[in-house]
Amino acid sequence: MSHDRTPPDCSLLIGEHELSSASGGVFAHINPATGDHQANIPLAGPAEVNQAVACASQAFELWRRFPGEQRALLLNRFADLIEKHTDEFIRLAAIEGGTPITVGAGGPRLGAEWTRYYAGWADKIDGQVVSMPPAGELIYTRPEPYGVIGIIITWNGPLISLGMKVAPALAAGNTVVIKPAEQTPFVAHLFAKLALQAGIPPGVINVLPGSTEAAQALIGHPDVQKVTFTGGPVTARKILHQCADLLKPAVLELGGKSANIVFEDADVVSVAQMAAFWSVGLLSGQGCELPTRLLVQDSIYDAMVEAVRTVAGHLPLGDPFDPNTIVGPVINEDACTRILGMVERAKRSGAGRLVLGGERLGGEYANGYYLRPTVFADVDPASEISQQEVFGPVLVIQRFKTEEQAIALANSTGYGLGGYVQTHDLGRANRMAAALKTGYVHINGTRNIPACAPFGGIGLSGYGKEGGRPGLDEFIRLKTVSMPA
Repeated sequence: MSHDRTPPDCSLLIGEHELSSASGGVFAHINPATGDHQANIPLAGPAEVNQAVACASQAFELWRRFPGEQRALLLNRFADLIEKHTDEFIRLAAIEGGTPITVGAGGPRLGAEWTRYYAGWADKIDGQVVSMPPAGELIYTRPEPYGVIGIIITWNGPLISLGMKVAPALAAGNTVVIKPAEQTPFVAHLFAKLALQAGIPPGVINVLPGSTEAAQALIGHPDVQKVTFTGGPVTARKILHQCADLLKPAVLELGGKSANIVFEDADVVSVAQMAAFWSVGLLSGQGCELPTRLLVQDSIYDAMVEAVRTVAGHLPLGDPFDPNTIVGPVINEDACTRILGMVERAKRSGAGRLVLGGERLGGEYANGYYLRPTVFADVDPASEISQQEVFGPVLVIQRFKTEEQAIALANSTGYGLGGYVQTHDLGRANRMAAALKTGYVHINGTRNIPACAPFGGIGLSGYGKEGGRPGLDEFIRLKTVSMPA
């Protein structure tokens, strides 16, 4: 893989036309690893949103009539191209988001997996005969695409979000207008260009980096039939207010404060490695379903705290292009300030015992947005750092004695995205899976977000599903037809 750190030219993509300037102004893109300005990103305004939606509406009339097997063929070609360009996606993720190249392969792998999975559904969308009542009517359903879907994604793992949203929308016959975060425009641009290369018609996928004004224009456009959003609860509430005025449906994949519950029969060493990497290592803790609360049974608590501290303290930090780096920077200066503010408040209030980190890196990394992996033990369950999503490399550890206490602690936040259980007791694992108030439960290290399984949360973690057949159904409307038998 090339270690060229030069960002590509970035533009808006409307149909097959690239716009190097737009009415929303310019975003000065900063490399999170160095703090240096590296590109000017053109931002869409309402004018470009109108153009893109008109283009997507026109393309919809063509795309919806493609036979399912043809959409499947094109989506599989698209998945092939995502895989073929793995190295470039890894490079772009390091440039735009500071994702280390050692973990960056997860983006194209999952992006291709989700695209290929939904390609398999494209020719299997069927209705059903509902009934033949005594009156002699035949009643059946027609599954139909919505039309233009507005897709708004945040900056962490953009290629994964694109695969989760775009692939099922297209498989169902919809077209899309994507507003990626202005912090991560390069991956989304390459994604859309590869779709054209795969033969997906111009206008089926449109990409508009833009400001809040652009997002509002996209949500409010009368020809946008549904909105799907990945981000945080604060922004989601604003989106829902706007959708409510228009009676427009939305899917919300929001944040999490997922509990990783470790019982005394679990292996301390292997769980500590998993707990540290998946909370303060992977994406520098900037992931919605990462297990950022570690709940440990009393008899192994002290050993687990020490093991996690040791593992987390030895995770290599540094340059995203260094093949030894595991932990890169967080996304920007604002994120550094916000995360460190939460850490300082936790320290001042006595919310927990700081056992590792809690500081910004200096020296050669002082200009980048690097935070040392941070671990708090003995954390008050009611504290801010236990209740609120940090979205950074911060892990809180709490003690429990009984299964009932573990359940109460795990369910004590307003979030409900993921839950993790570590035990060799099958009965206990099933009881915990039933008791946790989450959209997903992982037992003993199962992997996150496979395309075949429904993914989505409850409470502050949003609603709606991505993945599996339910993820396809989010982009289908059922029409009921009755006729004399």
